[in-house]
Amino acid sequence: MPDDETREERTRDEGTTDDPIRRRGQNDERPHDPDVDPYTAYHDFDLPAYVGATGSFQKLPLITEGAALAERRPDVAIIGAPFDDAVSHRPGARFGPRAIRAATYHAGSINSVQLEIEPFQWLDVVDAGDAPVTPSNIERAHDVIRRKVLEVARSGAVPIVLGGDHSITFPSASAVAEVVAPRPLGVVHFDAHADTANATWGVLLSHGTPMRRLIESGAVAGRNFVQVGLRGYWPPPETFAWMRANELRWHPMTEIEERGAEAVVADAIAEALDGPQVIYLSVDIDVVDPGAAPGTGTPEPGGLLVRELLRAVRQVVGGVELVGMDVVEVSPPFDRSEVTAAAAHRCVLEAISALAAKRRAAGETPNPTRLPG
Repeated sequence: MPDDETREERTRDEGTTDDPIRRRGQNDERPHDPDVDPYTAYHDFDLPAYVGATGSFQKLPLITEGAALAERRPDVAIIGAPFDDAVSHRPGARFGPRAIRAATYHAGSINSVQLEIEPFQWLDVVDAGDAPVTPSNIERAHDVIRRKVLEVARSGAVPIVLGGDHSITFPSASAVAEVVAPRPLGVVHFDAHADTANATWGVLLSHGTPMRRLIESGAVAGRNFVQVGLRGYWPPPETFAWMRANELRWHPMTEIEERGAEAVVADAIAEALDGPQVIYLSVDIDVVDPGAAPGTGTPEPGGLLVRELLRAVRQVVGGVELVGMDVVEVSPPFDRSEVTAAAAHRCVLEAISALAAKRRAAGETPNPTRLPG
């Protein structure tokens, strides 16, 4: 048999591309040839997660320039939004993107046990770096976050934004809404808090107001904005009156306790798609009970299990056309053993894996992540 046919069969059997730079599977299970120089045997992508200095999510290719993104046209691009000047209680979420990127022990060609798929064999995923945020200027920070998300979304990639406080959803979802227009955008929002206040001590762009700003701006219709997991003692009745007047829909934790998370999430998906065909997913990590995710700015007891949230992410992404996502409010100074950052990190991986599984189920051609030479 000719050498090229042998190589083609081997490539197909191993589920990889015929590229000497790419990994050949999970490196901890498949050691390198003993005759190969150990100093050069593994590509940096395949080394342990704590080795290397790129700092990208899962050590994925770091492509920060808009022109390079437009030329490559990845399927998914990770963006950092390291901003927390809009918080009303505990700070620290500006360190969230770095912590979320680092909260893994996996490297190389990961395999989703939940969905039985190797996502980076099906999707080209890159890290687009951070929006160039500077502190002490909310308007400027929101502007550069919006421009960064616009750049990524215009490349054709699904932007997944790592916050940062929840105020970053206003510029992020606004940018996505602009790119998908004239198609209307629906939003599924997991959170302990509604974040629909008019102002926080007079500040219109705080992390308690982004959802009202989105709806008032026209980026999202109130009836297609659906919230899951609300609980606690805020906001006040007048804010809920505004939500009713603007046709927002929400599902509090009491409903999840009575009906179960899967049934509630199914309803939330249907409501968000009542008109729109595309969805932006926003996950505030404080939707999880603080016993499991203490590293957040406004912890609220009585929340979801991490297991329920990860299942919900798979359920949403597997059932909609996802055009954008954020995971916010991870505050590393208040975390314990990185469990909050790990939960946020897994939300991102679950979304990526669900996108890959959808591509496979649709019979589409794999577009594997390409590594730098």
